[in-house]
Amino acid sequence: MRLSSTLLLCFSTALVSSAFVLSQPHMWTKLILTQQWPNTFCSREHCHLNISYWTLHGLWPDKGIDCNSSWHFNSSLIEDLIPDMKISWPDLLHPSTSSFWKYEWCKHGTCAAKVPSLNSQHKYFSKALELYHKVDLNSMLKKFNIIPSEKYYSFSDIETAIETFYGVKVKIQCVPPSASKGVDVQTLGQIEICFSPEFTLLDCDKHITMETIVRGDQAIPMGVHKTSGFSVCDHNMPVYYPAVP
Repeated sequence: MRLSSTLLLCFSTALVSSAFVLSQPHMWTKLILTQQWPNTFCSREHCHLNISYWTLHGLWPDKGIDCNSSWHFNSSLIEDLIPDMKISWPDLLHPSTSSFWKYEWCKHGTCAAKVPSLNSQHKYFSKALELYHKVDLNSMLKKFNIIPSEKYYSFSDIETAIETFYGVKVKIQCVPPSASKGVDVQTLGQIEICFSPEFTLLDCDKHITMETIVRGDQAIPMGVHKTSGFSVCDHNMPVYYPAVP
């Protein structure tokens, strides 16, 4: 009887501990591997880089921002990764600096580090690079003959190709048409592919957190990133996938 009581106590303690962990702020349930098409980004931000492949934007937990302001970025800890990062994860605005990587670490990496598999700068950046190369979005799109050109694609052609290949739902983001140009077409800009905490592919519409942050007077759900005018593509509008000039 004493043994049973001890086991019950241990089990109860474990449940309480698990509930405590799940209730902690910034405990994420999904990682968002975000890639951007440089030509679309630079058409809005006025950078001038001749990059004709999809680059990493970031690896974002779906919950938490700036989780540890005292955990400063140190580029010396990822020296072995920098040659790959300059190619795969370049700073499109300031290519000669590490300010973009610093920003991504402070905003997202310190939150991803809540799990042991990502609890250092080197683990975080190396895992992002590993997942980027694993999904190989550039080769995948070419395989389905979706290539940068002057032609327009239907959204369903792009979505079906990507989801057929990966077997999960992704989030495809575009720049809406410009009224000043008078062209009713959106421009492909960013693609998010999601992973579980165990780094297996996951539907991006699963495990969506309802936690919000407040910026000024605007409430924004965690995991929503309004960057360079990208938004979820209109399913009924043609998509322009611009080639590098």
